[in-house]
Amino acid sequence: MAGGGFGASSGGGDFEAKITPLVIMSCIMAASGGLMFGYDVGISGGVTSMPPFLKQFFPVVYKKTQQTGLESNYCKYDNQGLQLFTSSLYLAALIATFFASYTTRVLGRKLTMFIAGVFFVIGTVFNAAAVNLAMLIIGRILLGCGVGFANQAVPLFLSEIAPTRIRGALNILFQLNITIGILFANLINYGTAKIEGGYGWRVSLGLAGIPACLLTVGSLIVVDTPNSLIERGKLEEGKAVLKRIRGVDNVDPEFLEIVEASRVAQEVKHPFRNLLKRRNRPQLVIAIWMQIFQQFTGINAIMFYAPVLFQTLGFKSDASLYSAVITGAVNVLSTVVSIYFVDRAGRRVLLLEAGVQMFLSQLVVAIIMGFKVKDHSNNLGHVLAIVVVVMVCSFVSSFAWSWGPLGWLIPSETFPLEARSAGQSVAVCTNMLFTFVIAQAFLSMLCNMKFGIFLFFTFWVFVMTIFVVVLIPETKGVPIEEMTERVWKQHWFWKRFMDDFEDDPKGKLHA
Repeated sequence: MAGGGFGASSGGGDFEAKITPLVIMSCIMAASGGLMFGYDVGISGGVTSMPPFLKQFFPVVYKKTQQTGLESNYCKYDNQGLQLFTSSLYLAALIATFFASYTTRVLGRKLTMFIAGVFFVIGTVFNAAAVNLAMLIIGRILLGCGVGFANQAVPLFLSEIAPTRIRGALNILFQLNITIGILFANLINYGTAKIEGGYGWRVSLGLAGIPACLLTVGSLIVVDTPNSLIERGKLEEGKAVLKRIRGVDNVDPEFLEIVEASRVAQEVKHPFRNLLKRRNRPQLVIAIWMQIFQQFTGINAIMFYAPVLFQTLGFKSDASLYSAVITGAVNVLSTVVSIYFVDRAGRRVLLLEAGVQMFLSQLVVAIIMGFKVKDHSNNLGHVLAIVVVVMVCSFVSSFAWSWGPLGWLIPSETFPLEARSAGQSVAVCTNMLFTFVIAQAFLSMLCNMKFGIFLFFTFWVFVMTIFVVVLIPETKGVPIEEMTERVWKQHWFWKRFMDDFEDDPKGKLHA
């Protein structure tokens, strides 16, 4: 079968592999791309609630936040320009990911990560030195290009370098770094908001330089993946790297499997057209819907605007940063939980449990906000305020061990090699598109739907849980090049898409 998947050409339990220091180091370096993405997501919410920043760039919003009693609780921050500051990053990432798909395939995973690092560094400089809105937006767009390149290359890199038995755990390093990035951003905002002299936001935006340099330097140190080297015709080098990362001399079975997958991949002239073939339908449908659902859990809405949200509930400015830090910490810890369980309990178990937990948490928040937070008054008692924070934490934690990491993992391990780069592109692109839509719309939706927005997300959580039950197969412990035989051909629904292997002479190559 012309199999292959996002990164398990690292073969399977069948191939000899030690967990070598080189693999661990490479994965930590590569995953720092996630640190950068998380930092950018986390920092913008805090910076946009800093008065000096608003005063300089968004005077209209600044006036609104200063006047008491005039503005509805739900509508203080409803401003398209302000939302554009946050979401221009995602638009840029969306466009960049198509170029990244090409560089990932032609120049390799390693160089693509380097390009991402360079974008990050330049974008950070623009942001920290901004004197007008244009510079600010240009900086965000450059950061967005970095995100597009990093989110394209890093998950592939991680999936391909990891030995199958810990593939899930290593891949989630990316998501773990996103959450650590968000947490650091929250802590840093908490500190910089206190700086006298009103340049705190520059410090916040400037410190993004640290993860940016980490990724840039890291990408120069790591090895490229054997899959990528072999796909570009560097067979000897690929085999040498394979021996180094597996820590064993006998890598022939795995080497031949990658060579075979890459030979099939070479015959594909138009990767995006190839994606549309019937036999790639299940992976494509799942990859796209998982990205859409990941955004429609409402997580970004909660994370971006946690400080704003908590201020709406009537917590004071400091308190709202505190609570954002709490949610950030919960996010990190829960992602660690998924690293432990993903290769043990499996992917489906995590998704189903979290579906139930997210559904209930959002429902409670919606009910409390519906009864207690009106347009011009918020009589949330101490107790209820705590309940809201606890529920938000319960929601964040269940997201962080399910849709958060698995939304990236599952697409990255299910596509065959020849569709892998293109498939990851479509996944990143869908993710960014819907992140953009939610980022742009959330504050306006909060303003118009009030607490109903949580009911809106609750409904989506219900839908996605049904989707998991019916359509998402279990992929833990399956070598990537064997996904088609062992996963798709066995699935009650998807197997009907696999029959075109029979008519396809290339399909019989190795079963």
